[in-house]
Amino acid sequence: MIAVASSVVQTVVFEGQKPGTSGLRKAVTVFQQEHYTENFIQAILDAVGKDLAGSTLVVGGDGRFYGKAVVSKIIRIAAANGVGKLLVGQNGILSTPAVSTIIRKYKTLGGIVLTASHNPGGPNGDFGIKYNCENGGPAPDAVTNKIFEITKTIKQYKTIPEVPIDIDKIQTVTLQVDGRSFTVEIIDSVKDYVDLMKEIFDFSSIKKKLLGSPERPAFEVLINSMNGVTGPYVKDIFEKELGVKNLNLINTTPLEDFGGLHPDPNLTYAEDLVNAVKNGPFDFGAAFDGDGDRNMIIGKKAFFVTPSDSLAVLANNLKVIPYFQKTGVRGYARSMPTGAAVDRVATKTGINCFQVPTGWKYFGNLMDAGRLSLCGEESFGTGSDHIREKDGIWAALAWLSVVASLGKSVEEILMDHWRIYGRNFFTRYDYENCNAESANKMIKEVEDKIESPQFIGRILSSQNKEYVVKEADNYSYKDPVDNSVADKQGLRILFEDGSRIIYRLSGTGSSGATIRVYIESYESDPSTFTEDAQKVLKPLVEIALQLSKLKEYTGREAPTVIT
Repeated sequence: MIAVASSVVQTVVFEGQKPGTSGLRKAVTVFQQEHYTENFIQAILDAVGKDLAGSTLVVGGDGRFYGKAVVSKIIRIAAANGVGKLLVGQNGILSTPAVSTIIRKYKTLGGIVLTASHNPGGPNGDFGIKYNCENGGPAPDAVTNKIFEITKTIKQYKTIPEVPIDIDKIQTVTLQVDGRSFTVEIIDSVKDYVDLMKEIFDFSSIKKKLLGSPERPAFEVLINSMNGVTGPYVKDIFEKELGVKNLNLINTTPLEDFGGLHPDPNLTYAEDLVNAVKNGPFDFGAAFDGDGDRNMIIGKKAFFVTPSDSLAVLANNLKVIPYFQKTGVRGYARSMPTGAAVDRVATKTGINCFQVPTGWKYFGNLMDAGRLSLCGEESFGTGSDHIREKDGIWAALAWLSVVASLGKSVEEILMDHWRIYGRNFFTRYDYENCNAESANKMIKEVEDKIESPQFIGRILSSQNKEYVVKEADNYSYKDPVDNSVADKQGLRILFEDGSRIIYRLSGTGSSGATIRVYIESYESDPSTFTEDAQKVLKPLVEIALQLSKLKEYTGREAPTVIT
């Protein structure tokens, strides 16, 4: 057994180490600065405090560039700070849903996740670190605020000399650190997560649907891991367990730069999947982001399922999934900007539906209190209370469970749903990497307008369409479980006909500012259901751009991404 002594390293404060909605995200070159990453890791451990001694933490990430180097830093700093054991994903890889799974299964103190999610990777790309708590979910505001405060005054961090631990090999290594035992266990990255999926879903039913029979053709799926972390999970689940042909599983090798892809599963960045399904024999397509928590679902001929509709359809059909047959359905929830389609399902089924700020951590309290079963965000995130993170592969398996149970195509399922509930047309315009000062001025422009007493009741019009303002505010949320308050969560303009315009500055970018504009309009007339969402929503989009003076403030003629 190797014996080592810890040491203290003097450091300097770095400005701006404030975690966003899912941790600290910056360019790789920022994290590579001397002491920068060490400071943030030490701040996480200091924020955990007295519970750290002898504890077990989970460590893993999406396989992006600089990940293995940071795993080594975490091992050394955790050892010096009295942590008892680390469970580290083989090759440093663990999807974000897998981290949550492992934290909950082994009842660890929490975990450190190395990911910038859907942001590009590589030496010139982005990196990220976030802390997940003992419930398996992202740290709440109280913890992230504490981490940030520590980063503003940190003077030193503890570490041990570099010890050669091969994280590519499943093994257990124990060190003596200052006379204490410290263990690093390199674990199978995939097994615990796959075992959980097999408990939740009826794999035999899904497999029967996928493979077909002499009387019924196979249901062809195409799965794109975008060279992110889900590749090994996809191969184990879809190929080994469900019998999907290897040719139908693409970009399944995790690469440090995601093969040059932007690992964000939307119509813009997963265009290769969209085109393959549009022009091929496939009945179903799914793509997942870099760390595996986001998903995009499309049907035959690339019929696009918006995340808001996906959440509503799953809510309406949850009871076909064995997990919910056992647990029951306790509640639904969506982030505030997400389309209100799930609200209509909740009203019809008599089940509570919560509206929370953007950020998966806000769902965790409701789940832990037994008040929430299914939730989602318009940013391609869907999940349930099986863990405390959104879960891309889970969402695809949930959809395949519904398809297998109903015996219908994705498009038929959506059309049936709209005939019952009507259609919430929804789109989001992203303006990425804007000048931060200009973006803040634009938000201030809108906020000043909506705070005027004369704004309520105002008629806004475009293309012969008129919308009457019913309510407008900067959204504030009071948690019904612990009464904590999150304010300034996005500017809302709600119209009398149920339409909405939302403006937010995103907290997931690594530089500059990302402005998101969300547009929603409800239609109950079946003749509108097959219309193009961009056409239906164009009047509201024009109103949103004119009201905010977005083009004038940002100089942008068009969004970076439309979803």
